[in-house]
Parts: sequence; C-alpha cells; structure tokens
Amino acid sequence: MALNRRQLLSASLASASWLAGGTAWAAPRAIPGGRDAAQFGLRANTDADQSRALARAIDACARDGAPLFIPPGRYRCAMVKLPSGAQLVGVAGATMLELSDGPSLLTSADARNVRLSGLTLDGGGRSLPARRGLLHAERVDGLDVGDCEVTASGGNGLWLDRVSGAIRATALRDCAASALVSFNARGLVVAQNTIHGAGENGIEILRDAPGPDATLVVDNRIEAIRAGPGGSGQYGNAVVAYRAADVIVRGNRIRDCDYSGVRGNSASNIQILGNGIVDAREVAIYSEFSFEAAVIAQNSIDGAALGISVCNFNEGGRIAAVTGNIVRNLHPRRPDGASDGEGGIGIHVEADTAVTGNVVEKAPFAGIMAGWGKYLRDIAITGNVVREAFIGVGLSAFPGAGRVLVSDNVIAGTQRGAIVGMDHGKAVTADLSQPGATVPGNVTLGVNQVR
Repeated sequence: MALNRRQLLSASLASASWLAGGTAWAAPRAIPGGRDAAQFGLRANTDADQSRALARAIDACARDGAPLFIPPGRYRCAMVKLPSGAQLVGVAGATMLELSDGPSLLTSADARNVRLSGLTLDGGGRSLPARRGLLHAERVDGLDVGDCEVTASGGNGLWLDRVSGAIRATALRDCAASALVSFNARGLVVAQNTIHGAGENGIEILRDAPGPDATLVVDNRIEAIRAGPGGSGQYGNAVVAYRAADVIVRGNRIRDCDYSGVRGNSASNIQILGNGIVDAREVAIYSEFSFEAAVIAQNSIDGAALGISVCNFNEGGRIAAVTGNIVRNLHPRRPDGASDGEGGIGIHVEADTAVTGNVVEKAPFAGIMAGWGKYLRDIAITGNVVREAFIGVGLSAFPGAGRVLVSDNVIAGTQRGAIVGMDHGKAVTADLSQPGATVPGNVTLGVNQVR
C-alpha cells in the first residue's frame, strides 16, 4: 500500500534527530512515490531470515517504478534478486543488510536501472565462493551504487560482469579478496570511494580478451591492500587494469600496498594521471606486457622499490609518455629479494618513450633507467631532475640495444656516475657525462647539468 507524503521516509538527513538503537540519527525527508519496506512485512533486528519479505517488497516496488525505503535496523538475508527498476534506499550507517547464508547477499542479472543508496552490506566474514561478491551483478545496464558501505566480505565486495553505471561515494572495508572486480565493463565509473583493507586487490578492471573498456577510476582513497595469496604481482595492488584498453586512473590517493599502486597489464591507451601513491612495496606504477600507449603524468610517489616501470618490450610493450611525475624515497630491494638492478630505481622505460620533466630523489640504484639488455628503442630522456642516486641515468649499452637521447637534465649527488652505460643491472662504462668518456654508439648526449 502506498504511503502518503507525511509517512514516507528517505535517506536524506534533516535537521531534527531521533534515536535508533541508541544512536542519534537525522529524521529523513519524504521519498515522493516511495514505500516503506515494513509495510511488506520486513522486520528489523531479528535473527529470522528476511529474504522473502525483502524480495516481495523489491519486486512490488520495481513493478510500480517506486523506490523502496528500508528503515534503520539490521536485516538478515541472502541471494535477494534485484530486477530492472529496483531502487533500494536506506539511512546511511543505520540500514544494514547482513548476509545470512549463500554465495551473495544481493544479486542482479539481465537488468536495467538498478539503484542502491544508504545501505550497509555486511558479509559477517562468511566465506564466499570464487568469482562472487556480496553484491553480484551480471549484464546490468545502469547500476548505480552510492553512499553505501560494503564490509567484512569473506570474498569479494562487489563482483560486476558486463555492467555499466557508477559505483560512487561508497566505503568498501575488510574484504577477504578484492574490494571491487569488474569484468568486461560496458561503461563504468568508479569514483570517490574509500577502500580500506583487501586481501587481494583494491579495484580490478579486467577483460576476458584485450579490448576497449574505458572504465574511469577517479578520486578514490585506497589503503591497506595485501597480497594474501602471494604470487609475483597478481595481488597486493590498489588498482589493476588487465587487458582493458582506454582506462583512465586519475586523482586517486593510494597508501600501503604490498605490490603496486596502479598496475596496467596488457592495457593499451591507459592514462595514469595525478595519483598520489605512498608506500608501495614493489613498483608504484606499472605499465607492462603487451600494451601500446601509456600516459603516466603528474603522479606523486613517495616510497616504493621502483617508482614507475614501462616495460616488457619483449612482449610488445611500447609507446609511453612519462611526464611531470615526482618520485622519491625508493627502497633498495623488493620484498622478494630481487637484486638492486631491479629495485631502487625511480623510472624505468624500454621502448618508444619520452621521459620528460620528472623529478627523482633518493634512488638507491638509478634515478632513471633506459632499457634492459637488448630491449631498448627510441627513448628520449630530457628536462628531468635527478638528485641523490647511486647512478643518475642508466642506459643500456648491451649489444643490439636501440637509440637513446639524454639531454637538458639536471643530475646532482650521484655516487657511481651521472650518466652510465649498463649491461642489465651492472654498470659497464665510466661516467659518460665526464670529458673524454667513450660514449656507446647507441647513445646521444646533449647538454646536461651535472654536479
């Protein structure tokens, strides 16, 4: 039965307050055309499973195009389906749906225009199967999740497969696997969320095969990401784009990751812009394997084993602009004990790349490294500032390595040399910036300021 305006409630906070469960909450305003879930038999704060009552309420409201208001309280349920047009509205921080059993709490498939607002989805730490989330959506166009909280998932927080829409202003906390996984997105925005604590990855943007994806991952806060299953970089990353082209990762604040802050794997046309990354214990920003074109610009990195790596020319990884980044306070070794030649580097690039206008400070091995063995082609290193590094700029002098230009850089406080020819991680020439040094044939030196 539809309620009149004086009876209807919404999740918007008003000035008056009332008490629910001993906590002061603001009095909600009316939801025009909405209905109260209690009218469908939904009961708060009981151990009885509420799945059937909640499903009846959702279906009835979706048929009528009406929002469903779920009052403050705890509601135990599982595998509740969200059809096209479902709109669930709660009071943020007060309306909790708690997983009672099963592989997911809320599910949606082959649906359109599904909206959740002001809800807490609590997994209670119950183990979930692989490839499932507390919210599980497949083939949904127009999924809108806003001002919600997803907590204590025993697997993934959100699992999205072929979904368009937005996940925004939502807190995802203490997920045993990944906070958010998206496969084969159809147009997804992941914005202004807070992620704290995940056992695998923070945000995963994945595709079954390489192709356009164009997901936007913008203005999120991501912290405490563990590499629980181990591996060599598959886990422990704040943001991962795998086989997903045209992804933009912008303006995120990332801290405390076991591996990378942003990791693009076989992700062409990726843009990694204006992110702040603190304490990434492997490579802070990675563009690796068979990609073409990466823009890595205006990022700030403070603490990593390797600041920025654009690599795997042997797998077809090529074309990048690495510009205007600040990279500092690097660690000499990665957690897996790799040699100094693979850690303690500010910026490492291999093929068809401009490294311009960056500042690197305190690099235990090299400020900037161009190439790795024979894998070097058409690199320009210009207009950078490198301070306090063992080697300022390292250039592959290995037989078969391609061309590299080094010009107009400021290099200060190096121990082994400002510009040095390398055989993989081993220095093999004198300081090429010094008068009379023999410059390898693949290296062109302009005017650099060295002190």
